[in-house]
Amino acid sequence: MASGPGPAGERGERWWPVGLAIAVAGGLHVALPGRYRVDPAWVVPVVLAVLLAVLVVGDPGRIDRQQPWLRAVTDVLIGFITVANVFAGVHLVVDILTNNKLFANNATGLLAAGGVVWVTNVIAFALWYWDLDRGGAAARAHRPSANPVFVFPEMQHTAYASPDWVPVFADYLSLAFWTATAFSPTDVSAIKPWAKLLMMAQAAASLVVAALVIARAINILQ
Repeated sequence: MASGPGPAGERGERWWPVGLAIAVAGGLHVALPGRYRVDPAWVVPVVLAVLLAVLVVGDPGRIDRQQPWLRAVTDVLIGFITVANVFAGVHLVVDILTNNKLFANNATGLLAAGGVVWVTNVIAFALWYWDLDRGGAAARAHRPSANPVFVFPEMQHTAYASPDWVPVFADYLSLAFWTATAFSPTDVSAIKPWAKLLMMAQAAASLVVAALVIARAINILQ
């Protein structure tokens, strides 16, 4: 997960891990039942593909170009994923609470829909953590130690990591995953109040979706 200077002193992350996560989020949204996705079905993946293409063209190669418009497009892209998943999650939760016939004979379908919302939630928050820590990926490429929001184990155990260690997207994805599963801080600490609130929001959303979906699925199976 470490990211130091690359060949010839290159700095910055590559786009493909972030692009893959965005593509997965778009594909998962399309896989949802029609009631829970934004219509028409092609809107979410096409918008995400266009915004990602704009980012890659505007900052080709490694992510290291600091431009306000690139940061704005990044925020719009992550916000779009978040809003689309909130749309799906709210409709799913409302249906579970108000419709006794929801997936009446299909617990597998219910678990699949809940799983899609849960996984997309992890991806969305991973992208937010990645974009907000230390001013974003491009800023970290130039000022890797400036104003950290999260303290990773590699920052504390310097004997086991290179002095120029910088978190990359995989580190933020791990943070989002464990926040969603452990419902508490794990090996990464948030040191800004707003970051703690963001992690609380993710844990709460994950808990609500998981608890309601699993409880409803058990009820169906009985």
